[in-house]
Amino acid sequence: MAYHYDLERLGYSKNDILLMIHADDAGLSCSENAATIEALKKGTVTSFSIMVPCPWFGDIANFAKQHPQYDCGIHLTLTCEWKHYKFGPVLPYSEVPSLVDERGFFHTKREQVKKLAKPQEVKKELKAQIDRALNAGIKPTHLDSHMYTLGLTKELLDVYRELGKEYKLPIFLSDELLEGVGNLGSLQESDSIVHKVHIGNFKAMQSTGLGELYTQMLNNLTAGLNVILIHPAFDNMEMKQVCVDHPNFGSEWRQMDFDFFTDPNTAALLEERNIKPITWRELQRTIH
Repeated sequence: MAYHYDLERLGYSKNDILLMIHADDAGLSCSENAATIEALKKGTVTSFSIMVPCPWFGDIANFAKQHPQYDCGIHLTLTCEWKHYKFGPVLPYSEVPSLVDERGFFHTKREQVKKLAKPQEVKKELKAQIDRALNAGIKPTHLDSHMYTLGLTKELLDVYRELGKEYKLPIFLSDELLEGVGNLGSLQESDSIVHKVHIGNFKAMQSTGLGELYTQMLNNLTAGLNVILIHPAFDNMEMKQVCVDHPNFGSEWRQMDFDFFTDPNTAALLEERNIKPITWRELQRTIH
């Protein structure tokens, strides 16, 4: 059985409601970068992570280097889910052929990664992604996994763990996310996991909007380490083109994420409920 982070060691009580509002997918686009930066500076977002293989990596890497006070992880990437907007590995695709399609781009779906990706090539590519981030001056606080592909199989999860140990960084693990990719029961005694992970859903976005759902989430948070995963971006022409035929986690969704978590009313609700912000930088101190 995996264990939860030792939050009392960090000075918190067992009754504290701790929350990390974490922005995924920085580097994906100019829109994603701009919204993420503004959410960090003006909103309630406490952590973000960067997709190294994406075209806008250099822009967000420069921000992270110049603003080391912000919690920043590496969003380890093995898939490219977009219809027309494509990117591939950091390494030449000839070195990691099991990770790419016939055009040299990452596979679109997780199931393709599960079926085709060779663990040794996965580790080789992900080390290259981390090293590129380090060489760009980023000082990462953790590792996490785009679309949670590294939770798909025992072999991929082993690669994830190995990278965390090698770079002395916490890895984002959750039994809920493992269940979501069909791999619940693969946690080990040495794994540190997040108590509760919260993500918006497409049905709510279409009906009442994500703001109502997120308000309910915040009102219902319980003691322990909670993470809300968001994907802030602006619903502009660039992001609409990235998200063609992909409304789930699409351009409209990402604008809702940005709007809610930069709204002063959200900050007021966090204060009212005495919800305490926490970052991966703090959790790093629990790694021996």
